[in-house]
Amino acid sequence: MATDRLYLRQAQIGPMANFVYLIGDTQTHKAAVVDPAWDVDAILEFARKEGYEIDKILITHYHPDHLGGSMMGTNVQGAADLIGKVKAKVYVNKAEAEGTKRVAGLSDSDLVKMDAGDTLKLGDQTITFLHTPGHTPGSQCFLAAGNLISGDTLFIGSCGRSDLPGSDPAELYRSLNHTLRNLPDETIVYPGHNYADRPTSTIGDEKRRNMFMRFQSVDEFLRFMGR
Repeated sequence: MATDRLYLRQAQIGPMANFVYLIGDTQTHKAAVVDPAWDVDAILEFARKEGYEIDKILITHYHPDHLGGSMMGTNVQGAADLIGKVKAKVYVNKAEAEGTKRVAGLSDSDLVKMDAGDTLKLGDQTITFLHTPGHTPGSQCFLAAGNLISGDTLFIGSCGRSDLPGSDPAELYRSLNHTLRNLPDETIVYPGHNYADRPTSTIGDEKRRNMFMRFQSVDEFLRFMGR
C-alpha cells in the first residue's frame, strides 16, 4: 500500500459533536465518506473544495446520528439523502443490513453487506473492515494504513454506550480488549464523536489511559458497567 497516497480528513458536523470522515487516494481523488449525517450539502461542499469525488459511503453503525433517519422527533439527513446526489453504495456490516434499511429508508440495492476482515479498494488504498459489536450488533471500524476510524466503539478515554437496544456489554468488552487492543500501538484512532480534549489518539495511548481497555476479564468489565 502506498501510504503516502492516503487522504484522510475529519470534520465535526451536527449538534451531537459527530465526526464525519473523508478517506481516499490522492492520485484518483475518489473518496469514501464515513457516517455522512446531519448536513449532506456541507459534506459534499467540503469534498468538492478538497478536490474529491465521493463514490462510497461507509457506515460504522445504524444509529441515526451516524446514518440519518428519525431521532427524537427530528429527521436527520444522512445516507439516503446523499445517494440522491451522488452515485454510491452504502457499506454496512451484514448484521445491521435490515436495521439500516429500517432506520434510513434504504433498500437492498443501496447496500453492500460487509463481514469481519473484508476489504475495500479506494484507488491504491485498502480499507479493512473490523466487526466490533457491542454498541450495536453490527458496529464496525475501518482500518487504513495505520489509521482506525472507530465510530462509537472506541472514544478517546471512553467507549460507546452498552445500555441501548441491541447493545451487548460483553461483546463490547471483546471488541475493545481483543479486536482493537491487538492493533499496533502506533495506530491512530479517529473516533465517532468529539467527546475529548483532542480529536485523535493512538491505540497505545488508549491502552494506557482508557480504563475501558484495561479490564483483565469480561466479568470485571460487566461489574463496572453494572451488569
